[in-house]
Amino acid sequence: MGYGEMYGALLKAIAEEADAIAMRYFRTGDLRIDRKGDGTAVTQADRAVEEMARAKVAVSGLALDVLGEEMGGVSANSANSSGRARMIIDPIDGTEEFSRGIPTFGTLMGIESNGEIVAGFASAPALGTRWWAYRGEGAYRDGRRLRVSEVSSLSKAMVFTTGTGPSKNAEDQTRIRRLLDAARNTRSFGGFWQHMLVAEGAIEAALDWTSKPWDLAPLGIIVEEAGGRSTNLRGERTIYSGQLLGTNGKIHDEVLKLLA
Repeated sequence: MGYGEMYGALLKAIAEEADAIAMRYFRTGDLRIDRKGDGTAVTQADRAVEEMARAKVAVSGLALDVLGEEMGGVSANSANSSGRARMIIDPIDGTEEFSRGIPTFGTLMGIESNGEIVAGFASAPALGTRWWAYRGEGAYRDGRRLRVSEVSSLSKAMVFTTGTGPSKNAEDQTRIRRLLDAARNTRSFGGFWQHMLVAEGAIEAALDWTSKPWDLAPLGIIVEEAGGRSTNLRGERTIYSGQLLGTNGKIHDEVLKLLA
């Protein structure tokens, strides 16, 4: 049985209900925005989506643990040590955008098995778009097979990155700006959507700098199954080091060298 056959129905069912919950609150006066201890935003929609997802996993018949942004779980900083597969979920990635009426938010889900992400699903209801990938089965947007771009030089590439604001120290700001200065076109955006654009072949590189596993879980597999590469700044395939660089593969080493 392939990973799509094993996990696809569950991920799609969660996405369907997550979309409905998110859109119930998006651009309405019913949204309540709280701040967590680290200053990041959380809303009743974030909590409702994760509660729903956990309930669906519990009755799915699949042997899955769950790690989520709002309700936690074991081994948040490393692969699951229990030996069981687990779902890693960000119920609403881009809560800041969501709370401001900006449509680039989504529900992110990854299935981790034996330390490897084997399934990834991202659903952005305000964009009317979903992306998914299963290990060895390709990457898709709304059923269309995805392929990264053929651009082979950073000087000809379009690059999206995290911002260079005061949350980063001077050294990190310099490294990010070095990348921006070397590319043909750049935007400071961050978040999951930029990695989906890499998988689609719309841009050549996307960089996130300080992220949690639930922010990153499905992104790498979608980029990789579209023919690209996704690593941290040391070239390691992991979602547990905070940073994620997704590229079309052809400029990956060039970008890593600049960010070293």
